[in-house]
Amino acid sequence: MTRLILMLIGIVGFVGQAPAGTLDSIAVTKIIHIGFIDGQAPFAVKNTNGAAAGYAIDLCDDIAGSLRQSIPGLQVIKVETNLTDAFHDIIIGKIDLLCGAVTATLSRRELVDFSQPIFITGMSALLRQDSPADIRDLVTDDRQISPPRSLMMRAFANHIFGVRAGSTTAATLRRVVKQDLDGASIIEYDTHEAGLAALRQRQIDAYFADRGLLIGLLQDKADTGGLIIADRWFTHEPYAIALPRGDSAFRLAVDRALTEFYESPDFMPLLRRYFADNATTVAEAVLMQSLPK
Repeated sequence: MTRLILMLIGIVGFVGQAPAGTLDSIAVTKIIHIGFIDGQAPFAVKNTNGAAAGYAIDLCDDIAGSLRQSIPGLQVIKVETNLTDAFHDIIIGKIDLLCGAVTATLSRRELVDFSQPIFITGMSALLRQDSPADIRDLVTDDRQISPPRSLMMRAFANHIFGVRAGSTTAATLRRVVKQDLDGASIIEYDTHEAGLAALRQRQIDAYFADRGLLIGLLQDKADTGGLIIADRWFTHEPYAIALPRGDSAFRLAVDRALTEFYESPDFMPLLRRYFADNATTVAEAVLMQSLPK
């Protein structure tokens, strides 16, 4: 009987000792690590001083400010990562929040969790005003080819498309080319800037990326050089903040901070700062999918 009682006490004690969550760890160290991938303007990018900046970075700074109310003295450390290592860095605890142009997908949710959406976008294309007429017909409302058009889009088989390597857009574009664009070519670039340069130099016929990133690419340029963003969206992709998987308390704190910010008078000025004339449209899309209190 004595042995049984001791065994039961040990079991109860083991069950009661849940592993420390992210909030507990942050409270002990008084440090929150915000990860970002450079080259994702206007969501995350290194500014001229080498510091992380952007719409998603500002949102994560606000989340840190919200946590600071219960964790006085909380410090923020920005950690630069890349598309290859970002989610692994969350798993090993190197990053608490991954903030940028990060699409929430089911495959990624096998590795990490995500906050509520911070931006709604989809795959679109950047092209030159003198890009081939059939491509303009495909991705814009400026129809130059009379119908009927091929639903399989085989007229585009000889064109070359650019995309950023390792992105969800790259995977989607490869799938579309394999299924519907037999013979078309894809060139993958390490950065969006490299893809933009290739488009200007006529090495590719169109550059594909999330529409929000394409808007940022053009907003950063004083001279757009005759480049235009397509009207058409080919996918629906919610951007969200990635965080450790299975930590419901931390995710709740992040979502609560986001909702409070979305409902504050500071939200629209932030959107105007990064998205200018598109701010109202962005706000409507985000608020439509935000979590109420």
